Amino acid sequence: MPRTYLVTGAASGIGKATADRLRAEGHRVIGADLQGTDIAADLATPEGRAELVARATELTGGSLDAVVACAGVSRFDPLTVRVNCFGAFATLEGLRPLLAAGTDPRAVVIASVASVHPADQAIVDAVLAGDEAAAVDAAQAAADRGEGGVIYGSSKQAVARWIRRTAVTDAWAGAGIPLNAIGPGTILTPMTEPLLADPEMRELVDRSVPMPLHGHARPEQIAPLLDWLTSPENTHVTGQVVFIDGGADAVLRGDGVW
Repeated sequence: MPRTYLVTGAASGIGKATADRLRAEGHRVIGADLQGTDIAADLATPEGRAELVARATELTGGSLDAVVACAGVSRFDPLTVRVNCFGAFATLEGLRPLLAAGTDPRAVVIASVASVHPADQAIVDAVLAGDEAAAVDAAQAAADRGEGGVIYGSSKQAVARWIRRTAVTDAWAGAGIPLNAIGPGTILTPMTEPLLADPEMRELVDRSVPMPLHGHARPEQIAPLLDWLTSPENTHVTGQVVFIDGGADAVLRGDGVW
């Protein structure tokens, strides 16, 4: 049965691959991104987040069956926290009333295997406290110390922990809405292309995210997992970060998962 999806980050990478797959299956997909999609919204700003919710409500008539929050950036500055954390949370919380009016509602967001890397605790704590100003300040402080590389992993760790806390609440599990995240490894997208084009950076990336199973992935190889997690078939998976990383998490953490 056709469903109505909203996919952020739909203009490129995992978001585009997921939107294309869902459309090919006959579903209605409303894409959101900075430009080139049904909804143009900058999720780094409160105005853009409000625009996303307003336009989604208008285009759907107030009912959505699934949300796939793919929008994200990987920069060594506070924009990463604004988009990856507060933009994603505003998307999910803002669209939750539309999901509650949908059929077999589901939601998923992109975390990362980088969430298992050492994090800047000040960033993570501020995000989880819902204090965007403090999170931005902490990210800027990390950048000023020359530690901007830790911001991305910290943002994704915060996303993973937010999902664990939020998915089991009355607003989500109590309302029958599974809420999950996925943790990709290195994906061949416009975001990673500049890094992988530089031999030294590619070596660093592969040391940080070792992927013994098939190496780097294409966005089209990630989309099926997002498809299933947001399908009616997923009745009991919630609050999970499902790693799709070619084995990187297992290499990095071994059997130390409990």
